[in-house]
Amino acid sequence: MSSITPTSTDPIAEAKKGMRAAARNARSVAYESDAGRASSAIASHGLSFAGVAAPARVSGFLPIGEEIDPGPLMARLVGEGYSLCLPVMEAKGKPLLFRAWAPGEPLAEVIWGIREPLPAAPVVEPDIVLGPLLAFDVQGYRLGYGGGFYDRTLARLRALKPIVAVGLAYDAQRVDSVPHHDYDQRLDWVLTPSGPLRCSGI
Repeated sequence: MSSITPTSTDPIAEAKKGMRAAARNARSVAYESDAGRASSAIASHGLSFAGVAAPARVSGFLPIGEEIDPGPLMARLVGEGYSLCLPVMEAKGKPLLFRAWAPGEPLAEVIWGIREPLPAAPVVEPDIVLGPLLAFDVQGYRLGYGGGFYDRTLARLRALKPIVAVGLAYDAQRVDSVPHHDYDQRLDWVLTPSGPLRCSGI
């Protein structure tokens, strides 16, 4: 796999950087107008479309800033018999690892306001990975924050076993095309308030 750290003269990296400001603005507008309803709407769709039944393990996330809140969806999944885990950052340039977690269990706050399970929580491997994003396209490419954590993580997991990657987003976060490198990992689905979108992967 090619290096996941682009050079400063990389035109694709520059295109991603240029897209982030507009993507943040679009997400901010959606958050201000629809945050509560959006979270309830994505929960109402569930994850049956992903084709992975309980008691599979789902990696959720705890939102920061204006990310869409998967909390209601995660609560529904627990009620349906799924197990949950949350991502944990080990270090810059490394894939995320996952620790088992259930609603109500203690969390530790780390950098950027991110909350993670305590170190004593068991390390597990998810079957479904839910992830936040700034923008997405129908091919399944996602615009993230530039750290490459989810790309490294999905590449590692896909080398181990079949998984399903699902981006969670407001409908307004869809764009015509996300600039991408050959090492960028595509999403299998994007779940928005209007429903699940199966990514074409063309």
